Amino acid sequence: MPTLTQEIARFTSHLTLEALPEAVVAKARACIVNAIGMAVNGHDTPYAPVARRTALALQGEVQNGATLFGDGRKSTIGAACLANSALFHGRAQEDTCGAAHFGTILIPMLLALIEARRYPLDRFIPALVAGYEAGGLLENAFAGRTTPGGFRSSALYGGIAAAAAAARLMALNEVQTAAALANACAFSGGNLQTFADGTDEWRYQVGVVARNGLLAAELAAQGSVSAPHALEGRAGFIRTFAQTDAPADLAQRLGREWSILRVTFKPFPVCAFNQTPVTGALELRKTIAGRALKAVRVRMNPYETGYAGMDAVGPFNSISGTLMSIPFCIATTLQHGVPSMKHMTTYDDAAVAGLVSRITLVSDAKIPILSAIIEADMEDGETLIHEQRMTPQDYAFDRPTLRELLVRTGAEQGLPASLFTRIEAAADALPGGIIEDFTALFAELPRHS
Repeated sequence: MPTLTQEIARFTSHLTLEALPEAVVAKARACIVNAIGMAVNGHDTPYAPVARRTALALQGEVQNGATLFGDGRKSTIGAACLANSALFHGRAQEDTCGAAHFGTILIPMLLALIEARRYPLDRFIPALVAGYEAGGLLENAFAGRTTPGGFRSSALYGGIAAAAAAARLMALNEVQTAAALANACAFSGGNLQTFADGTDEWRYQVGVVARNGLLAAELAAQGSVSAPHALEGRAGFIRTFAQTDAPADLAQRLGREWSILRVTFKPFPVCAFNQTPVTGALELRKTIAGRALKAVRVRMNPYETGYAGMDAVGPFNSISGTLMSIPFCIATTLQHGVPSMKHMTTYDDAAVAGLVSRITLVSDAKIPILSAIIEADMEDGETLIHEQRMTPQDYAFDRPTLRELLVRTGAEQGLPASLFTRIEAAADALPGGIIEDFTALFAELPRHS
């Protein structure tokens, strides 16, 4: 009887562009467009320069290597994973699959591999889908247990996703792919304390995870002997991190419940769990219409209110703290409207700080994830209540909506709409075109050292 890693490997190693459902291919193209669009929109965030300097210090320049986006120099594939993932994660408006941001891991890694090794572009989308399906299958099944345990989904499941994607791009066979997945299980981890403290480790986790997934696949390609029961074994990934057993039908969900179709996009530069509270606060702000607020209560699912950093009330000194904080995100939205990067990096706004201190979070298991009820007590004695019910489908934007979001965000960054037209053209041309259609998109960005 095949093991779980072998069953996942059998599925992902045989994915081809021709055999994928049309909706899956369309969503993969949208994920590429969003990832690259938000990466160029984050060109001035400070995290990629730190990661680039680190990558170059460790690996140096490599003449025929992979481009460090926003810099132009080339280094090893692993160095590009580290540096470019930080750029793709810079605005925190990456895609989300459950609680994992696989796009920031998979797309920089695959671009680097294709550029440096000249793999054919007809493998790009199948490899990307392989990553979302392997990682998403496990995240969907177990994140409800691992996240409350302090593990970050991007870091925990991202290595498996990256190993599956790299293995498919490298055209590894079933046995090698299963070994790659097993290696990734052995390398997995990553906690959430960075969000509780408002620090930057999470910005770099995704690059480390991408590099580890690549390492897992490369070891398998070179003949590593890897645990066949790496996922479901007594001391395997699932029991270690989720402290449960795998559902009997888990592997049968592959190809039936496509994880990539659950991927959502972020309209605002805040945590995925804060998208709905901000949306609700924007609607409530219209009703408040400038009247004086006394206090606010926010009711949300405990899975979200219990996530590290979501209950933070400051004082804040980093966007890593503000974008996670439900009170801050609601306060700045009620005060200023749609939250911008400027709003999220203003830490001394007295009006926002004063309102943050009057916002109370209420954990309510009856409220579904991605929903919120905001109750606003007005100084005149009236209480306004706004209920914002959302589902992942509400954030699974179609291409026109995604295009409008990217162009609007780009305008705030001083980037021309034509850049996003080129991004879409490169994604839509696949499997045609050349890898330089993608790497050249970053060549015209302002340089930040």
